[in-house]
Amino acid sequence: MLHGKRILVTGVLTEASIAFSVARLAQENGAEVVLSSFGRAKRLTDRIAGRLPRTPPVVELDVNDPDDLAALADRVGGPLDGVLHAVAFAPESALGGRFLDTPWDDVAVALRTSAYSLKALAMAVRPLMEGRSGSIVALDFDNRSQAWPMYDWMGVAKAALESTARYLARYLGPGGIRVNLVCAGPLRTMAARGIPGFGDVEQVWAERAPLGWDAGDAEPAARACVALLSDWFPATTGEMIHVDGGAHAVGA
Repeated sequence: MLHGKRILVTGVLTEASIAFSVARLAQENGAEVVLSSFGRAKRLTDRIAGRLPRTPPVVELDVNDPDDLAALADRVGGPLDGVLHAVAFAPESALGGRFLDTPWDDVAVALRTSAYSLKALAMAVRPLMEGRSGSIVALDFDNRSQAWPMYDWMGVAKAALESTARYLARYLGPGGIRVNLVCAGPLRTMAARGIPGFGDVEQVWAERAPLGWDAGDAEPAARACVALLSDWFPATTGEMIHVDGGAHAVGA
């Protein structure tokens, strides 16, 4: 499915992450994969990279660092056909029911890292993708019409991510670059462990989803990402693909 393609995957920290499953499936489907990480987390990424079918290079990239973004093209070392944006962060004060008291500085961190970074990353890879039917895929948790318990400013950031993806689809489309989101149900990733009350959402999800939901299995979401990174969705952009057992489509 991805034979001959080069894919940049951000956000690989543990084997439980969606990003790790995307990197593995991309390699199994013929892609050359490049990972990115930065700071102390890069040691985790370097270690986990060895558990992929083929150990990929890991380039330094902090999506909030203009110097890293400017240097990304040289560090990647060649054209790209696809990018997975698996980056999100909110300070502790922005989660857990403290919505009304979160200071702007912490809100700004959540919005910049979790939403604006998609635009920043897209601009950094744009010169490597234009004219190659490029595909940018970002990981999302649908926040169009719900206020999730304890998710707070991360929910606002995800809503901003969704709008950002639509505008990127509009402006990058003429260059042949597609931008889509995969909206996964709750998964037991490292990021999820930092969200108070995650276990309650997971339980409700499993009860509501018509197809059921396994919060310990990232592969269904990863398969959707790989499909969007391939040539099988050549006319799809600005879309939100739900991989959540159908929970988004039913009421309580």
